[in-house]
Amino acid sequence: MSWMIWGGAALSVLGLTGILWSIVTVWKAKRADLSDEELRERIKKAMPINMGALFVSVIGLMSVIMGISLG
Repeated sequence: MSWMIWGGAALSVLGLTGILWSIVTVWKAKRADLSDEELRERIKKAMPINMGALFVSVIGLMSVIMGISLG
């Protein structure tokens, strides 16, 4: 079951990368001194990526746990 552990770890890293990207994007938008509407628009664009990355990360972590449990 080592393939499940390594695959899950790769998914978790991919999800973490997406989460970090959305954090940096929103942080830059807040520091850009935008109007309220422009800031909301940028946050709306980053939100689906954030949620998708969180989902991928959770699936990866579950895969790692399953691989450890079954292996």
